[in-house]
Amino acid sequence: MDFNSKIMKELLYKIPKGKHLKDEVIDLLKSHPEVKFISFVAMDFSGNGTDEKIPVRVFMEEFESLIEYGVQTDGSSVILKNIATLDNAKVAIVPDIEADWYIDYNFLNIDMDTGKPIGTLRIPSFLVHNGKFVCSRSILRRAAKRLKEETLKFINSNVQFRKELELEEEIDEVNLTVATEMEFWVQTPEDKADEEKLSASQTLKEQYWKRTDGIVRTALETTINLMELYGFKPEMGHKEVGGVSTKISLTGFLGHIMEQLEIDWLYDDEISTADKEHFIRHLIKDIFHYYTLEVTFRAKPIENVAGSGKHIHMGVAVKTRSGKNINLFSHSNFNKHFLTSYGYSALMGILKNYEIITPFVSWTIDSINRLKPHF
Repeated sequence: MDFNSKIMKELLYKIPKGKHLKDEVIDLLKSHPEVKFISFVAMDFSGNGTDEKIPVRVFMEEFESLIEYGVQTDGSSVILKNIATLDNAKVAIVPDIEADWYIDYNFLNIDMDTGKPIGTLRIPSFLVHNGKFVCSRSILRRAAKRLKEETLKFINSNVQFRKELELEEEIDEVNLTVATEMEFWVQTPEDKADEEKLSASQTLKEQYWKRTDGIVRTALETTINLMELYGFKPEMGHKEVGGVSTKISLTGFLGHIMEQLEIDWLYDDEISTADKEHFIRHLIKDIFHYYTLEVTFRAKPIENVAGSGKHIHMGVAVKTRSGKNINLFSHSNFNKHFLTSYGYSALMGILKNYEIITPFVSWTIDSINRLKPHF
C-alpha cells in the first residue's frame, strides 16, 4: 500500500456529527464502495471496544432499526461487573448519533474493484442494560453533564468568583475540554529488551526527542499524515525518554528496534477526545504493524525502564452571551494569583476523591508499577 498515493486523498475518513440522516449516510456509503462493513463501538469498564462486522448492505436495509435499537450481545462478551450477570445478561449496543463516525481501513486488504483498502465504518456507541446506559462512555457523559450543571450553579451563586474572572456578562454555556498525550513502546517482533542498556540510555538521556530513523520514522510520519486526513489535527510526534539505538545487519536490515514514542493531537470536548483516543490507538497499531513493528501501550512493559503515560489535560471554560470564552482556572490577575478558587477547588477535589478516581485512570498493576522514583 502506497500511503502517499492519490488514493489516500480519495478515501472517506469521517461522517461528522450532524450528517447522520439516513439518506445522507446511505448516499455516502454508496459513493464509497470500499467501505464494506459497519461496526458499533461501545466501551466497557476495562476499556475494551466492541467490534462486529455488519455488512453495509444489511446496515442500509435496516438503518432505522439499527440506529434506534442497535445490536444485542450478552454480558459474557463485555466487562460490566455486577451489572450484566449470567441470569440477566442481555446487553444492547446502541449507536451514538451525536458523535463523529470514523472509517477504519484495513491496509492489508485491498478491494479488487476499487483498488482501495477495505474500510469499516466505526460508530461510537453505548452499552444499555435493562434500559440503563452502563458503559464507560455513558459514565463520562453523565459526569461531564453534572460538572457543567454544578459549575453553572457555583458561578451564579458566587459573586467573589465572578470578580476573580472579571465576569460581568451572562453565561451561555459551560464547556469541558480534554487533550491527550499518548506514549507507547515500539520494538522489532520477538526481540528481548536489554534492561541494562535501556536503563543506561535513559539515565544518559540518549533518546529523548532525538531524530527517528528507518522504518520507525516512516511509520511515525505515516501515522501523523493519516491523522491529518482524519481531521484529528496532530500537533507533535517524537521520541520519548526510553529506547536504545537500532542496529543494522550485513544485509542492510534495521533490527533490534526498541524505542518509546509519543503522539499528541488537538484537544476537543470530553466524549470526542475519548473516542479519538480509542481510534488513534488502533490506527497507531495498524500502521506500525504494517511496517512489521510491535506496539504496546502498557504502562510498564519493561521493569526498571521508563513506563508509558497517557497524560490527560483538562480545561473548563464558559462562553458568554457575546461569544467570549473565559478559562475558569485562570485568574484575571494571573501575576498575583496562579489559579482561581475554582482551580484550587478542582485540585483539592481530585486529591480528596483519589480512591474513586484511581480505578478509572490507573486500574492495572502495570500503572502502579510505573510509579517508581525517576521512572
